Amino acid sequence: MSDTAVLVIDMMNTYRHPDAEKLVPHVAEIIDPLAGLVAEARDRDDVDLIYVNDNYGDFTAEFSDIVQSALQGERPDLVEPIVPQKGCRLMTKVRHSAFYATALAYLLGQLKPERVILTGQVTEQCILYTALDAYVRHFPVVVPPDAVAHIDPELSDAALTMMKSNMSAEITPAAKCLQ
Repeated sequence: MSDTAVLVIDMMNTYRHPDAEKLVPHVAEIIDPLAGLVAEARDRDDVDLIYVNDNYGDFTAEFSDIVQSALQGERPDLVEPIVPQKGCRLMTKVRHSAFYATALAYLLGQLKPERVILTGQVTEQCILYTALDAYVRHFPVVVPPDAVAHIDPELSDAALTMMKSNMSAEITPAAKCLQ
């Protein structure tokens, strides 16, 4: 059992998609705080680090294939600092929520974290929907705004407000998440 589960959502990305031009600058802003949080999570016994990534419609891809594609994509500098290390928990997803059609709810049920920290991309899509699914499953949610990237700043602000107001999410900087 762990005190905390840190989810890294959809960060293994080639940045070869229609929204990449809008997304990349915001990912660049979060990579240092996110990499710091990931590094701290790796070093702690009371934290479970879980990577959940879209399979981009390739149902034959192993997680390692997704990582390799991302490292060979347009912005490997946004992937390298947070690449999963051997022994990390990994799972692929097919839609916005990290819970949808994955074993995440079961895994978290076994780990019994006191809170779930959501990081990654995209705030107004995958992070928001994962937060809602965590909330309805009674997992306390934490979102570090400096460790989630968005496409649309206004929608991101609205999503963070919704998570805080409607889901009782704690909104706190990445550096303070594991204190």
